[in-house]
Amino acid sequence: MDDNGPVLSICMTCRDGREDDHETRGGSRLAERILAQLKVQAPANLRIRGVRCMSQCKRSCIVSLSAPERLTYVFGDLDPQEDIHVDALFELVSLYSDAEEGFLERKDRPEPLQASILGRLP
Repeated sequence: MDDNGPVLSICMTCRDGREDDHETRGGSRLAERILAQLKVQAPANLRIRGVRCMSQCKRSCIVSLSAPERLTYVFGDLDPQEDIHVDALFELVSLYSDAEEGFLERKDRPEPLQASILGRLP
């Protein structure tokens, strides 16, 4: 396993308001969708990790994308039931991996992730 590859962190405790219908939190359902897609489309060196809380409860569901010597991105307002959000995350990983220092301008990110950014950190 390449420890220098990108890491997609998913907040497992995020709520999306559908917990009564699904008996699991939105963050866990988003992680399940991402892991299922990973079996079909595995970006090179991508690692997935679940985290307990990313302290962005008003903008859930939350993910971050990071790698050594690259910027870290945090995105919210992701819907675990929308294929477009899962697909956009996989597209983002590819763009991020190819970009110098992982820098992606808003216009260069997949459309579903252009308005849902919560931060780009050094």
